[in-house]
Amino acid sequence: MKYSPQEVIQYVLEEDVKFIRLAFCDVYGRPKNISIMPPELKRAFEYGIAIDASAIAGFGDVVHSDLLLHPDPATLAVLPWRPEHGRVVRMYCAVSYPDGPAFESDTRALLQKAVADAGAAGYRFDFGSEMEFYLFKLDENDQPTAIPYDQAGYMDIAPEDKCENVRREICLTLEQMGIQPESSHHEEGPGQNEIDFRYSDALTAADNAVTFQTVVKTIAARNGLYADFSPKPIQDRPGSGFHINISVKGGDMTAMPCMIGGILNRISEMTLFLNPTDRSYHRLGFNKAPKYISWSSDNRSQLIRIPSATGEYRRAELRSPDPTANPYIAFALLIWAGLEGIANRQELPMACNRNLFQADAKALTELKMLPQSRAAAAKIARESSFIREHLPEGLLRFFCQG
Repeated sequence: MKYSPQEVIQYVLEEDVKFIRLAFCDVYGRPKNISIMPPELKRAFEYGIAIDASAIAGFGDVVHSDLLLHPDPATLAVLPWRPEHGRVVRMYCAVSYPDGPAFESDTRALLQKAVADAGAAGYRFDFGSEMEFYLFKLDENDQPTAIPYDQAGYMDIAPEDKCENVRREICLTLEQMGIQPESSHHEEGPGQNEIDFRYSDALTAADNAVTFQTVVKTIAARNGLYADFSPKPIQDRPGSGFHINISVKGGDMTAMPCMIGGILNRISEMTLFLNPTDRSYHRLGFNKAPKYISWSSDNRSQLIRIPSATGEYRRAELRSPDPTANPYIAFALLIWAGLEGIANRQELPMACNRNLFQADAKALTELKMLPQSRAAAAKIARESSFIREHLPEGLLRFFCQG
């Protein structure tokens, strides 16, 4: 349900809400929040709530440290793991300077701009997320260990799959928050899991991806476990991906292939933001994570595959991102690359119908590779006119230095 500011204020009064969490993300997509009490809610909607930006990654320094949070009433959600009496709710926020202008490195606002650009061109992009994570045991001091919660494999069932009840609790919690999981299962790695979501509009999908990580970590901790979203937590086992399903509505039948062509054309320039950590590059090229810039239908060795689906479920699946990506930046760049491909009527290269994990060296030399290190990805991003056109200089500089 979408609320107005007045409806949120009324809800807080009627439903025994005692704390309102004003949520936002740093430039890496890590969730942050500040809690206010109900008497401050009217002020939050009218004027915003001040935060110290100098303590937030990519937000500012001590000289220009004040920013304001403005809650979006449409994102109101109850946190089900908090007490029934004295409830806690959460709203995502826009970020602005004290004198009014929007903060240019507010990545949620960047995605809103990309969505608006798509709408102005007559298109709508929908996204569905597939995010993998590991569950590890805690030691006697509640610190994470390197011991996976189980030794089960792909789509195993109990008793080998010990994660089953944790996934169930995660899915039910998400459902209580108005987020609908599509499926869940054990992944290939020991203690590794995947939960997938149905497609939705870009902003909702990004909000849900951020909420998902918070819910998973919270439910894991309640079960005496640690949820790890890093791209390669165990060196010789499968990494964790953030597979992004994309579809486009509007235009003619060429919109979808041109969108894919646009993404393939700009993927190297975007890789720093889809794979932002050093360990991201330990994952690429191993255990079904792509290494080459290619596409095909229903082939999991490719960067982009077109899953077997028809009608409203037809989509492209991008397989290179990992869960350390900021979904707001990732979705925004994919929209802009897709729009560019559509505008330029970008032709798709020939489909690559080989298993690239078993292909011979000669066949692989015909394909371009994704950047093979964070430093290489940063260099390409820094020199990209596409990235400079769409991302603020301060954000690009922060990522390239990080």
